[in-house]
Amino acid sequence: MKVEGLIFLAFVVFMFVVSAVYALWSHEWVGTVALLLTGLMTSLIAFYLLFTARRIGPRPEDRKDGEIADADPDFGFFSPHSWWPLPVAFSAATVAVGLVFAAWLVAFGVLMLVLSMVGLVFEYYRGEHGI
Repeated sequence: MKVEGLIFLAFVVFMFVVSAVYALWSHEWVGTVALLLTGLMTSLIAFYLLFTARRIGPRPEDRKDGEIADADPDFGFFSPHSWWPLPVAFSAATVAVGLVFAAWLVAFGVLMLVLSMVGLVFEYYRGEHGI
């Protein structure tokens, strides 16, 4: 996690430099405050990652001699051929478009979003309540 923390720390420095340059060139406060807040919020992530990296020690990804086999073998199960993210995305887009145009479209999108999320979550569920 040390590498990730250093990347976020570099982004924090970049955001503070950009906000200073933006403040000098634009004389506009809203964008300057937004850039400063982005740097501050990113510093929270950098602090967490660096603090956690110090507590848990080096991972195989952080060591120069680390091998792939040194990592935890169980990263979880990821479906290689699932079509369910596509209906979830279309349903979320329908909700977003419905917020602009019509309330009935939001209701339809939410219904489709719930159904497609149930399909995504229970895609590989086998048992008494399998789909």
